[in-house]
Amino acid sequence: MDQINAATEGAPKSVEDLHVILRGDTKIKVAGVDADGVLRGKYMSKDKFLSAASAGFGFCSIIFGWDMHDAVYSQELAVSNRKNGYRDVLAKVDLSTYRRIPWDNNTPFFLVSFFDPVTLKPLRADPRNLLRTTCELAAVQGFSCMAGVEYEYFNFKETPASVAEKRFTHLSPLTPGMHGYSLLRTQLNQDYFNELFDESLKFQIDIEGHHTETGPGVLETALAYTYALRMADNAILFKFLAKSIGMKHQVLPSFMAKPWGDLPGCSGHTHVSLRDPSGKNLFAYTESPGGRDGAAFEDTKFLSSIGEQFLAGVLDGLPEVMPMFVPTINGYKRLVGGESFWAPNAVTYGYDSRAASIRIISPPSVPPSATRFEIRVPGADMNPYLVLSAIFRLGMRGITQGLKLTTLPISTYMNDPSREGEACAGLLDAAVNILTRFFKQVVMLPTSLEDATRKMMRSGSVAREVFGDEFVDHFGGTRVHEVSLWNAAVTNWEGMKAYHLFFVVGLTNRVAVERYLELA
Repeated sequence: MDQINAATEGAPKSVEDLHVILRGDTKIKVAGVDADGVLRGKYMSKDKFLSAASAGFGFCSIIFGWDMHDAVYSQELAVSNRKNGYRDVLAKVDLSTYRRIPWDNNTPFFLVSFFDPVTLKPLRADPRNLLRTTCELAAVQGFSCMAGVEYEYFNFKETPASVAEKRFTHLSPLTPGMHGYSLLRTQLNQDYFNELFDESLKFQIDIEGHHTETGPGVLETALAYTYALRMADNAILFKFLAKSIGMKHQVLPSFMAKPWGDLPGCSGHTHVSLRDPSGKNLFAYTESPGGRDGAAFEDTKFLSSIGEQFLAGVLDGLPEVMPMFVPTINGYKRLVGGESFWAPNAVTYGYDSRAASIRIISPPSVPPSATRFEIRVPGADMNPYLVLSAIFRLGMRGITQGLKLTTLPISTYMNDPSREGEACAGLLDAAVNILTRFFKQVVMLPTSLEDATRKMMRSGSVAREVFGDEFVDHFGGTRVHEVSLWNAAVTNWEGMKAYHLFFVVGLTNRVAVERYLELA
């Protein structure tokens, strides 16, 4: 274990060790991660794998030139395009990621990272390389990046074939009703529920908690805290595991951020902290039982000055890296509506506040060693490599520049002395007054992928400052593609509204009706 990552148990320390580890195997499965967080991989024969384990092997660059449905980006990007012939990039095996796939005959598995085939430098478009580079930058300053991820996800009694037949509508939830933290509900699908946990441990993905969440067929799984790069690996592989185990049980788990308009969305809450080489939590303040005298606010009195600066950095840059937190069209629908009116659709924070975009977890609710931030903006559809890269780069920018907190904790809006007597005025008036103050003083986050991408890609953005033009132009280009597809799509909702308009008004021209239905 180093300051960058935690190797899996039994991981080879050299290529020579591979011959021993793989002595009874004939094939190996490898995979890398694309911009959408999709695992792209293949089987390799043992001989081919062993010959490529040192120097790497060629992998078609098209995985960085097309979207999750293998459609080439509408505007070709620098990594993979017609001009360069969709050439190969160099895939290098990360030996520290070795594990075996327990539901696939214990097949050995490794993650790869991608490199430029000419310069041999890490490919900036590769999400895994981006996070590794981020952790290396932190290590130069004496920091180890630590993280944990929680996933909420709907589960349906469906198969890929049945979902396609239903055209992704009227899906049957695994269980009916809203039953968060129910011990009884898991008995209905006990084998599936238990296998998610048990196979995760065999696959070297440690789990802290696993339970039902509110919503029909919704589960939540909290992955155990570890080094950020290992956490991102575990998070991306947990989705692979859940979908694989689901297929076995005729269950389709969905990590879509907002599957239903009238039900809560699914989060990908992300916990972060920094440690020094001795393992000390650098966000914790322990010198006085009453907290730090120089703290900006009561909410931050048990944070160190480094912790405050890190928080200020994330808050300052959050609106301009939103596509890295919320990368899909659907993800922004999770950020609107009653259940998230206060957050996470605004730049807010607060001590132990689940109403804020960033929840401060510190004493007195936890011991100092557990001090951390919970970033509540990402949905379950997030790419963990990009989310963690953004959080830590923004946080380190805050430390390097000594940024101060310029916004008030979210509790300020609820505990404002000027609100005294509002209860007498009635709940509606009180709510209006709070919201008026809130919108005047708080920076709101982008409400669509289009708006978010525009902010990220603008000249001089914080994203360009911390990630550079090469990454922003590539990833931003992939989001422009998503927006373009969405803008060209005609949805069921549009059809429903239009049909209502035509038929309620009483359009009687049969030719016109037929023509309209043809177009719709």
